[in-house]
Amino acid sequence: MTTHEPGHSNAGRFPVMAPRGEFDIDNLAPLEAQIETVIATHPGLVLDASGITFADSMFLRLVLATHQRTDLRIASPSPAVTRLFGVVGADTFLNIHPTVEAAATA
Repeated sequence: MTTHEPGHSNAGRFPVMAPRGEFDIDNLAPLEAQIETVIATHPGLVLDASGITFADSMFLRLVLATHQRTDLRIASPSPAVTRLFGVVGADTFLNIHPTVEAAATA
């Protein structure tokens, strides 16, 4: 997973996290820990979700909890993430953007 600090990318004032691969109950802890670290020291977060190939309800729980705690902007959601958000209706209230740049400047 990569994290870019403001000034090192087009992230504006928020760091960009770009997790890759599958996220479920068995491997979500490192992502959750990294999100906790970022939101403790920044006013928000851009989650580049383009590299997520699978996400389950535990990933959704993490996204929703993060959304409640900080200014979470989701960029370039993969088909798997788009499908998950659509099934539960989360796409109607989450801050979803087509690109990292759009999320950073929203």
